[in-house]
Amino acid sequence: MEWRHSGSPHPKKFQVQKSSGKVLASIFWDPDGILLIDYLPKGQTINAEYYSSLLVQLKDILKEKCRGKITKGVLFLHDNVPARRTLATQKKLAYLCFQSLDHPPCSLDLAPSDYNLFAGLKKTIEMSPLFV
Repeated sequence: MEWRHSGSPHPKKFQVQKSSGKVLASIFWDPDGILLIDYLPKGQTINAEYYSSLLVQLKDILKEKCRGKITKGVLFLHDNVPARRTLATQKKLAYLCFQSLDHPPCSLDLAPSDYNLFAGLKKTIEMSPLFV
């Protein structure tokens, strides 16, 4: 029910459209740009096993793209999502020789994606077959 004058027209009702759904992307980058974008398949969640497989893919990409640049190892900064804090993930990071940096749980100052990710991400997503 709604209050209206007896001579006023009925309000228009808008039809709600279903959204096309959400897409979860895991994005890995270095100072030179984006290294890997992985779109999570529909119906899956990121767990330690899935994330570890992404780390292996990242290591292969780093070998290919950064040949000769990596001399002292890889410093790896990621947030505190549970799949990234598990013992299995920590072991995989150590096995791949990635040194994990601690990430403050709530830091307003530390948002690297605000500065160097979104320009490159926009270009990559526009060219992605998923969004064509």
